[in-house]
Amino acid sequence: MRLDKYVSLARIGTRKKVKEYIYRGEVQVNGETVLVPALEVDEKSDEISYCGKVISGIDRICYMFYKPQGCVTAKNDGNHKTVFSYFPELDTAGLFAVGRLDRDTEGLLLITNDGDLNHRLMKPEHHVEKTYFFWVFGAIDEAGVQAVRQGMDIGQGERAKPGEIEIVAAGTYTELRGEMERDGCQVVKQNLHRQDVTAGYLTISEGKKHQVKRMMRSIGCYVVYLKRVSIGRLKLDEELEKGGYRELTALELAEYRDQN
Repeated sequence: MRLDKYVSLARIGTRKKVKEYIYRGEVQVNGETVLVPALEVDEKSDEISYCGKVISGIDRICYMFYKPQGCVTAKNDGNHKTVFSYFPELDTAGLFAVGRLDRDTEGLLLITNDGDLNHRLMKPEHHVEKTYFFWVFGAIDEAGVQAVRQGMDIGQGERAKPGEIEIVAAGTYTELRGEMERDGCQVVKQNLHRQDVTAGYLTISEGKKHQVKRMMRSIGCYVVYLKRVSIGRLKLDEELEKGGYRELTALELAEYRDQN
């Protein structure tokens, strides 16, 4: 294992920070200062220290976090609350979010220190599916469904890969307002009585910027509520409150590491 990866997994700091520590001569291997982050070390036989203190072992952890609306997926932000604000009792050094969710999107977000897990889940070539529940203004006809399933132009010179879509509710705002509000969708616009609204699930295997919103816009709809409900086989634990989290179980982690 690379030295910088080992020290990062021990939650001394992010991989970027750990490289800085190594370059400053603050990391030792078997009593010798090492300045090469890419040095291969044996986690079982080598003694690795940081600032003179032996690192006793690495601890790969992963939390399922129910991200609420209104916070950003970042460690620090001068204008908005961040997802890490919901972990005040934890030492978040070395932890990072797997992928991201927009500020107005809620749902499943993974927080981990495991770079391999992040790579396995987020790299497009691994085709890990992410499913979102949505409410949109607009009607989705069969042509729209087929556009999603066949892949579509989403603007800015980009094309979305084929996805899957399931419509679970369609009607006017007046007819479905109660369901929208129960799902947490709060609409502030007025005079929407005859506005077409649609709810459903969209599954995609990539993560272009604002992809779901751009896909919906391409078929004439506007997203008013978006919630990620699953990543691969892992579903959001609905027993979690918004802003709550729990560690993934050993079985959940094993299934993730076995994917692809």
